[in-house]
Amino acid sequence: MKRQNVRTLSLVVCTFTYLLIGAAVFDALESDTERKRWEVLSDMKNSLVRKYNITPEDYHMIEIVIIENKPHKAGPQWKFAGAFYFATVVLAMIGYGHSTPVTVGGKAFCMAYAMVGIPLGLVMFQSIGERLNKFASVVIRRAKCYLRCLTTEATEMNLMFATGMLSSIIITTGAAVFSRYEGWSYFDSFYYCFVTLTTIGFGDYVALQNDQALTSKPGYVALSLVFILFGLAVVAASINLLVLRFMTMQAEENIRDEDKDGSRTMLPIDGHAIAIRQRSHEDQASVCSCNCLGNKQCESGALLVERAPRALRRRASLAFTPDLIERASV
Repeated sequence: MKRQNVRTLSLVVCTFTYLLIGAAVFDALESDTERKRWEVLSDMKNSLVRKYNITPEDYHMIEIVIIENKPHKAGPQWKFAGAFYFATVVLAMIGYGHSTPVTVGGKAFCMAYAMVGIPLGLVMFQSIGERLNKFASVVIRRAKCYLRCLTTEATEMNLMFATGMLSSIIITTGAAVFSRYEGWSYFDSFYYCFVTLTTIGFGDYVALQNDQALTSKPGYVALSLVFILFGLAVVAASINLLVLRFMTMQAEENIRDEDKDGSRTMLPIDGHAIAIRQRSHEDQASVCSCNCLGNKQCESGALLVERAPRALRRRASLAFTPDLIERASV
């Protein structure tokens, strides 16, 4: 079995094993608390029904009214400020679920808006991540020059460390701000920032939902939106570096596998050794421009060499350059 197939199978097995471990841990941590909460709520429900002699139908209507009124406690959700916040959540693929369109026109426009907005947002975050990585590489090179290091180039590990530190600073700072304005504990605020910037978006904690903040605190609204957009760009830069590292490792392994299989040969071109794939007889017949048929060679006993440089240059252009590593684009 080829190494690529082994790697893919290993990733599938590791992922499902990770899912099983996660399910077991969450079961151990949360199931008992869920059962106790359900027992308490059931006892309170039965007490209210007996105390006020409420019928099951009336109690069901009370539940519906309370659930439907919960989003409106935060103030209007579909005025311009709230609608802009919702559009940002859609474009960033966070999806808190704190407010959702209820009209047919709103649902249809939301689907069409997401079809265009999500790719646009991904490209924007990708571009901002590239510029952040470029800026980080310049800062790292200057810092290494100032420290008189032997090598001044910004490596992938340097960039991943820089973007990781910046992501940590953004999350910890944002947690302090939301803890102050929302009244959450610092751990809950940190949890909200992490869930938001990783686009998980459970919706158990949502900012701007207290004291009609969407309409009465425009500065806090702007700060929240800047935190979401800039934080997502920084996290995207970190993820892009990880993905690029995986792609380079995969490309290197593919080259090593081809070398082991003997399917590549080294030819000198302009003073450099370029690796090319050896052609089979069918490929040789297709490249030859004379009247060769089947597995026969040219009359000179070899392939025409006029077309070789173009293929070699095409093959050589697939190599990763330092600029590509700095851009860290997928």
